[in-house]
Amino acid sequence: MSSEDERTNPPGEQLALIRESVRKAKEPKARRGTWRGADLAEGLPVARVLVDKGVLHLDKYFDYAVPAAMDADAQPGVRVRVRFGAGAHNVVSGRREGGGLIDGFVVARLTESDYAGPLAAIAQVVSPEPVLSPALLRLCRAVADRYAGSLADVIQLAVPARHGRVEKKPSPEPPATPAPPEPGTWSRYPTGPALLRALGRGDSPRAVWTALPGPHWPAELAAAIAATLASGRGALAVLPDGRAAARVDAALTALLGEGHHVLLTADSGPEARYRRWLAVSRGAVRAVVGTRAAMFAPVQDLGLVALWDDGDSSHAEPHAPMPHARDVLLLRATEERAAFLLGGLIRTVEGAQLVETQWALPVDASREEVRAAAPLVRTIGDGDQARDGAARAARLPSLAWQVAREALLRGPVLVQVPRRGYVPRLACERCREPARCGQCAGPLELTDGSSAPQCGWCGRPEAAWHCQECGGFRLRAQVVGARRTADELGRAFPKVPVRTSGRDGILGAVTGTPALVISTPGAEPVAEGGYAAALLLDGWALLNRPDLRAGEETLRRWTGAAALVRPATEGGTVLVLAEPTLRPVQALVRWDPAGHAARELAERAELGFPPVSRMASVTGSPAAVAALVALVELARLPEGAAVLGPVPVSGDRPGGPRRAGDAPAGEHWERMLIRVPPGSGAALAAALKAAQVARTALKQTDQVLVRIDPLDIG
Repeated sequence: MSSEDERTNPPGEQLALIRESVRKAKEPKARRGTWRGADLAEGLPVARVLVDKGVLHLDKYFDYAVPAAMDADAQPGVRVRVRFGAGAHNVVSGRREGGGLIDGFVVARLTESDYAGPLAAIAQVVSPEPVLSPALLRLCRAVADRYAGSLADVIQLAVPARHGRVEKKPSPEPPATPAPPEPGTWSRYPTGPALLRALGRGDSPRAVWTALPGPHWPAELAAAIAATLASGRGALAVLPDGRAAARVDAALTALLGEGHHVLLTADSGPEARYRRWLAVSRGAVRAVVGTRAAMFAPVQDLGLVALWDDGDSSHAEPHAPMPHARDVLLLRATEERAAFLLGGLIRTVEGAQLVETQWALPVDASREEVRAAAPLVRTIGDGDQARDGAARAARLPSLAWQVAREALLRGPVLVQVPRRGYVPRLACERCREPARCGQCAGPLELTDGSSAPQCGWCGRPEAAWHCQECGGFRLRAQVVGARRTADELGRAFPKVPVRTSGRDGILGAVTGTPALVISTPGAEPVAEGGYAAALLLDGWALLNRPDLRAGEETLRRWTGAAALVRPATEGGTVLVLAEPTLRPVQALVRWDPAGHAARELAERAELGFPPVSRMASVTGSPAAVAALVALVELARLPEGAAVLGPVPVSGDRPGGPRRAGDAPAGEHWERMLIRVPPGSGAALAAALKAAQVARTALKQTDQVLVRIDPLDIG
């Protein structure tokens, strides 16, 4: 292994020096750890290796000698094991002073190394299967540079864990190229058939698609994939969760039959997922439908990348360097000259920016088609609820009871509740101060209708709670959860089945028979034939969040539920409990998500917020954050950069949720934001990466979380 501190030799003498040392290293009783190779590989005796060390100061390649016995297998893209660290085995001296075996990937074979010192040898070729193709390596390098991360961390996300038994089995033969699909329901969009024809011709159109409500979008996405396959190219579609991916998987199987695509989700298990991934890597399958990790799927001759519902937070990778699937697919579309399709029931501000800059063209339906597909949306504001005795007594206004009662005669009714649990937040009945745990200051909650309140953090029961502010002993519900709502509605409609869908158990689908379906946002099951009505409760809980994306996210969650309701022409009704004058409420009533996104983008542009500008967040202890930001400024931030903050961080800390006892008494976490003008994102990422490398050199060990383009900037 190369090292800057070892003595150097003239580059021309290095190869001869290595060969001579290898010939001398044939001791039959060599001590443990020495290399006993017979000879060095001819022609290309040097392997350039990416070691699996996700630390930024080691984000580079290292050269190793290739023994002759490994010449055939140690090809670019294969997994190897090498000695790494101080005192790794020296081919020249034959000594081993330390250094352990770690995994890595061969990225190139060379005639000689540009390093002048002695090289260590590859210890083992783990598998001759080339899993890191040149295209995948370029993509991972681009993602690492964009997000100020290390290449090794990105490759860990891109290449799944190996299963040797799977590699020994041959992949199936590629299926025949399918015929171009018919436009079908794409005809509801003026430019829909033209999009399919362009994909079938082998063109690379770029589109932002606002899908109509109803059950047709999986089949429409499947048709776009089939049209790309008909051109002889590959296709990749990324969905936010396994349920959405399963719907597209079923639609594509119904359209083309088995063998044309694979489904890559965590639900399939590691071995099955690796078998399918390997079939894609070998070119046996040319279409992939999957969740977030599938954004790196090595589809050969890629012709289309598609992303559904890019506003869903599931598309943001939680592991370093935390890339977003939308940005990764944008990089792939540019690098591999593939078509790009960003679809969803709403349009995010990022999608609006792609349309505004004319990087992509909009695919929207006419107002006539929208009115034919959308349900009737009615609103109940705060004033209406204040005047309604039923709303004051039972939390639901009279109109909601009426809509639910009438709809239950025709089919199931969906009730969306923003919070899970029974009563997830409690407060003092007298002064409304939030109820806190006496031990860790966590929020108190009720898990059912009969038990004592307990802490939501440490689980400690608080049977003898009293308010620290006013001395009161009585509690009231600050927020009502899905299970409490299910109990209330079950008592109101005793003869109607009540089903719940949420974090504790998500329903995939329900029948079209009358039933009450209580769901948290994102967990709504699909109803056979559509829901007769939907009640969207507690809109204030979504709209009042201190988040720049609160309006967009609220509209996304409401639209996702309302799109499952039958059209207004079939009696479908959506009732939203929120102030009618608010912009997201009006966008839902008019079913105009594109207009809402355009207005949000215009406001972001005025304020200089993403996606118009690029931004990074730095979170950690005050001293660590200040030190890192100072190093970033020394690394020459681009002109026009602005440092915002610091501000205290409540509830989160680097690495995950914060709980009492995580940090010493009196310690708190802060966050600073660094904003740069458009076109300066690469310079910002480079400065952040240089600053983190400098922290390592200065032996600053305090934990700091750096994130490019954070989803939540408050």
